[in-house]
Amino acid sequence: MSDSHSTTAQMTADTPTVVISAKPVVLPAPGRGEDLQVRVSAPATGSDLPVIVFSHGFGWSMNGYAPLADHWAAHGFVVVQPTHLDSRTLGLPAEDTRTPRIWRFRIEDVKRVLDGLDALEASVPGLAGRLDRDRIAVAGHSWGAQTVSTLLGARVLDSDGVPGEDMSDPRIKAGVLLALTGLGDDLTPFAAEHLPFLKPSFDTMTTPALIVAGDNDQSHLSTRGPDWFIDPYTYGPGSKSLLTLFGAEHSLGGIPGYEVAETTDESPARVALIQRLTTAYLRSALHPGDTSWKAATTALEEDSDPLGKVQSK
Repeated sequence: MSDSHSTTAQMTADTPTVVISAKPVVLPAPGRGEDLQVRVSAPATGSDLPVIVFSHGFGWSMNGYAPLADHWAAHGFVVVQPTHLDSRTLGLPAEDTRTPRIWRFRIEDVKRVLDGLDALEASVPGLAGRLDRDRIAVAGHSWGAQTVSTLLGARVLDSDGVPGEDMSDPRIKAGVLLALTGLGDDLTPFAAEHLPFLKPSFDTMTTPALIVAGDNDQSHLSTRGPDWFIDPYTYGPGSKSLLTLFGAEHSLGGIPGYEVAETTDESPARVALIQRLTTAYLRSALHPGDTSWKAATTALEEDSDPLGKVQSK
């Protein structure tokens, strides 16, 4: 780690810095039907900046999840948010021939971002030469978490229970999986018929990851209770941590945005906790020797009225 990076990390550890953002940055995407539009947010200063590629939940776009994207960028990360084909901003009809394959297009979108880092860097004024390509993480919420889990090594099982292709990416060093659905053994009939990609195997999801689950997240896609969202931690091997949020539902307090309609459990304090812990986790996961994660989890353990708990293995 260079001296300039240690300075940057120190500077951004506590005090948010000015953020610059560019959108839409367009990456050519032959065969997709639409070129890929992304938003890039970055600290205005600092060098050797780690990268987070964020995959949005169903229907969202590069404009969503400001509570996370803005916070991460203000604390030293370059955040790249692709708009996937299921976004309401694109309005694909259900009968579109791409619809059954959107889950695969989503994975390809994230890889296209990683392939296009040079172009993305050049598109934001003042960003050129400031990315640290050896420190790349992915994050996602709900369907976005399913998307990036495959890049961490999870596989999708076919109808016979055989794992599909390995879509992991060695460029990715860590992940944050927010409200990631669990095993596909107890899907509702609707989910089993229409969402065949919700049959994961986490046995090969070896990349270090933080799983964030709400203990009041009752999904309409599974007959199981909120414990369904803990499966990725239970069955994912290697270095994994689990943040269980007390009372949280699927929006985890409101991470998709402030005062958005789908947030049923609005809690600025819960969102602030997610901001702090995900930032600390990624900082420590991408910089061996960094103590941010240890400090953040200790603070949570010592809180007299905690909003959640952390386990690690």
